[in-house]
Amino acid sequence: MPQVININSQIAALDRGDTCYNELNILIRDCIAQSPSAQKKLYDLYAPAAYGVIKRYMYNDEFAAQEILNDSFYKILTKLNQYTFQGVFEGWVRRIVVNTVTDHLRKNIKDSLPHKEVQEQDAYVDSGSVEKISHKELLNIIQTIPDAQRTVFNLYVFENYSHKEIATLLNLTESNSRWYLNDARRRLKEKINFIL
Repeated sequence: MPQVININSQIAALDRGDTCYNELNILIRDCIAQSPSAQKKLYDLYAPAAYGVIKRYMYNDEFAAQEILNDSFYKILTKLNQYTFQGVFEGWVRRIVVNTVTDHLRKNIKDSLPHKEVQEQDAYVDSGSVEKISHKELLNIIQTIPDAQRTVFNLYVFENYSHKEIATLLNLTESNSRWYLNDARRRLKEKINFIL
């Protein structure tokens, strides 16, 4: 019964106000009401962007990327009644996708003793060098670095997570999160310099 109350309160929240429903609110309402066609439409609208985020982490593993996409949308559709209509819906979806990816990756990234700190000057990548290569080449280079470094790099650079948040998500220490980021930058610098 709490599920029905929650769904009804979400639908009631949509009904409040003098403005007409926008299409997204109607779609969300219909998904909460378990409409298969609305759920498919929501999937069709947001799956491509979600898949792009997932592929940044799971570039070489198509099977895992598809599995994570399915898990993400299962969570999105089953937790949709928890969406508060505060903030941007795309951000709420992205957060679930990133959390699902990190749940998957956490199983494969093992924290170890703190690593020798990579010096900042060794990890600095000149923005002028980066501008000389295409976006696609840069993404391909990022995919060549080890999983742990790539994951921390993606979370820090693309998702704007702090080292504390990354450490919590991946069961690492903050110092190891920093090490993985700096090592990723060092490796990227070497590969970019090799190309140029």
